Amino acid sequence: MTTYTPDPRDSSSLQSSFQPAPAWSATDLALRSFLLRVFNTMAGGLVVTGVVAYVAAASGLYAAIAGTPLLWVVMLAPVGLALLLGFGIERMSPAAAQVAFWSYAALMGVSLAGIFLIYTGTSIARVFFVSAGAFAATAAWGYTTRTDLSRFGSFLFMGLIGIVLASVINLFFASSAVQFAISVIGVLVFTGLTAYDTQRLKEMYASRSDADARSRTAIMGALMLYLDFINLFISLLQLFGTRRE
Repeated sequence: MTTYTPDPRDSSSLQSSFQPAPAWSATDLALRSFLLRVFNTMAGGLVVTGVVAYVAAASGLYAAIAGTPLLWVVMLAPVGLALLLGFGIERMSPAAAQVAFWSYAALMGVSLAGIFLIYTGTSIARVFFVSAGAFAATAAWGYTTRTDLSRFGSFLFMGLIGIVLASVINLFFASSAVQFAISVIGVLVFTGLTAYDTQRLKEMYASRSDADARSRTAIMGALMLYLDFINLFISLLQLFGTRRE
């Protein structure tokens, strides 16, 4: 049997035998570093929220304010802080934006402490890991897909507005059927928003040139993805969480 040995003098045989691995461009590496910063900040915010929620529930703080007007302050304060970040972040320094984000995560922890009084710890942990897996897979798809997801933005935004309005109306009717429908739609909407926002972050990064602007964009991106995850988690918890007896 005859074997073929490439002739070292034959440049074509060398090129066909040894193909160099493609190198990432500086732009790709910078984008990956930016997105890593965004996801790390988001994950840190979730840790802060989880710890504060558990402490507020275990210490009795949430139960103490649940029947008082302070509950409305706790519920509405994160909304106000989110609006402040959304509309005022361009006028903030990166340090101020960081403080606002971590404060928001802590306030959300207090407002979400009630889930530890309603659902069992085991079901909360189970739904959290399911949510994390779904979120990670959807975000990865949003980052890698070549499909332009911007055309779905209006549809997803309309779905989000519909969820908010239906949730407010259902506060007065307390219909379990309506709540079930809201949760199902919420899973679909916030899964879609995870992919949409991840892809949008690439465009937001490309439109920023200086370091401070990109730092603020990283905080805003972390807030966007944080909200997607929290709402996905709450929707799944309402569907599959085991309530305490």
